[in-house]
Amino acid sequence: MRPTAIRRTAVAATVMSLALLSAACGSDSGDSAGKDDGKGGATSSAEPADKGGDTSSAKALTAAELEKVSLAQGDVKGHKVAKAGPADSITGDAVTTDKAACDVFADALMGAKSGTPAASTQRRIANQPKKGGDKESDDPAEAFKAAFDITTTLDTLSSYDGKGAEEALAGLRTAATGCASGFTFTAAGSKQKVLKIAEVPVKGGEEAVAWTVTVEAEGEKSAMKLIEIRKGTTLASLTALNLGASGAGGDFELPTAVIDAQAAKLG
Repeated sequence: MRPTAIRRTAVAATVMSLALLSAACGSDSGDSAGKDDGKGGATSSAEPADKGGDTSSAKALTAAELEKVSLAQGDVKGHKVAKAGPADSITGDAVTTDKAACDVFADALMGAKSGTPAASTQRRIANQPKKGGDKESDDPAEAFKAAFDITTTLDTLSSYDGKGAEEALAGLRTAATGCASGFTFTAAGSKQKVLKIAEVPVKGGEEAVAWTVTVEAEGEKSAMKLIEIRKGTTLASLTALNLGASGAGGDFELPTAVIDAQAAKLG
C-alpha cells in the first residue's frame, strides 16, 4: 500500500482497527467462521416498521442461536468471512463525543454494541480484490483505487429481550438526525470529526436504515457506511469502509452482497 494511501486511511484505521484493514489487504487470520447453510427470505423497508402487537415479552436469541444467524465463510460469494477478534472493534467506553446526543451513533460507527444485548457476535467480511486492477488506468490515483477496491465490513449482531432491538435502532435514528450536521469524537486516543451524516436507501429485515458518514482526521476526508437491520429481537449493525475510496478521498457503494446475505440469514 502506498504511503499516501496509508496516511489517508488513518481515519478508517481508527474506525475499524488496523487488524481489520490488514485482513482486507489479504492477510489470513486463520479463524474463518464455519459454514452454515441455514438461510431464509427477507422482507424489507427503509422506514420504521409498523410493528403492531406487544413485543415487550419477546425473548432474545441465545448465544448459540445468534451464531446460527451470523455470517459464515461461503455465505457471501466473492468475500472472505471471519470471526472478529478483540482487535477488530472497540468498546463504547473508549469513544467520547463533544455532543452527548451523538454518543450512540459514534459507538455504532466504531463497531461498539448498542445498549446491553443479551448476546452478540461479530464478523469481519472483505470482498476479494480485483486481479490486475492496478493496471487498468494510466492515472495513478485511479489505478490505486481500482487495485484496492476492497470493501471491509464489521458486522455486529446483537440480540435483546423485549423491545431492546427496536429501542436501540430508534435511538440511532434519532442520533443520526440530530447529529447530521456533524460532531467531534475521540476513539482510541484519536480525535476526528464527523462532517456529515446522510441517509441512503437500503432494504432488509423488518426495519433497515443506512447512512454515508463523511469523516475528517488530520485534514483528510473519507467516507464510511453504517447500516442497521432489525429482525425481531436481533439488530445487525454493519460498519464498512473501502480502501481504494478512502485512499482517494472518495465515496463507495453500500456492501449490498453482505447486507443481503445477513438479512437472509436473519430470515
